[in-house]
Amino acid sequence: HLVESGGGLVQTGESLTLACAASGGPSIASAYAMRWFRQVPGKAREWVAQMLPSGGTAFPDSTYYPDSVKGRFTISRDNTNNRIFLQMRRLQPEDTALYECNIDNDWGSGTQVTVSS
Repeated sequence: HLVESGGGLVQTGESLTLACAASGGPSIASAYAMRWFRQVPGKAREWVAQMLPSGGTAFPDSTYYPDSVKGRFTISRDNTNNRIFLQMRRLQPEDTALYECNIDNDWGSGTQVTVSS
């Protein structure tokens, strides 16, 4: 079970950090992949961040972003508290969407982010 939080209304150029709390299932430390998506009514769901855990402490996790958010969004995780995060900087009106987290086969219901111009 995944629950997102941290969404809200911000102005252009501001920042937000979204959180996704995982419960009732395996620890995220054993997850294969963690992703954030966003969806706007009438448009296809768009992935905005992906983390593939390295499986050990010797190497960093692999992270991927589409060009639309690269350099502005950062995905991270907190294994101790079973949460993942999406740090979003320099937000633009086109970032307005429902943001959903996905860990392996689990999905949250989303948290709304609205960026005013």
